[in-house]
Amino acid sequence: MSIDWNSYTPWASLGGGAMIGMAVSVFIVVNGRIAGISGLLAAAAQRSSDAWGETVLFLLGLLLAPLLWGMFAVLPEIEIDAGWPALMLAGLLVGVGTRYGAGCTSGHGVCGISRLAPRSIAATACFMSAGFAMVYIIRHVLGD
Repeated sequence: MSIDWNSYTPWASLGGGAMIGMAVSVFIVVNGRIAGISGLLAAAAQRSSDAWGETVLFLLGLLLAPLLWGMFAVLPEIEIDAGWPALMLAGLLVGVGTRYGAGCTSGHGVCGISRLAPRSIAATACFMSAGFAMVYIIRHVLGD
């Protein structure tokens, strides 16, 4: 593995992380809810939530932010080395995992760990370990 130092952007990455932290902080202060994307998608689908409008606006912001950024800077090229069946299976497994784990990477990994929630720390350790193991198996055992 090598690092492309010409494309290394520590300041942009730091700024993006700070904006994510600010967004989830404002969301919890204003709505009293964790900004876990799987939970927000479920709430938006139900339409019965008191904060349905804010939830939809938050999710819409996630979709529109890259488009807005693309107006001012060149977006990185997206390269996906998997076929549609693999992507659909991965999406299904992520969906099942978020239901069993009572949250997703944004809810547990970003919001839960920052609150030092033991359940979120354990959940994040589990899904990160599973991800590391799968990458190792796919790249080194199966040889893809």
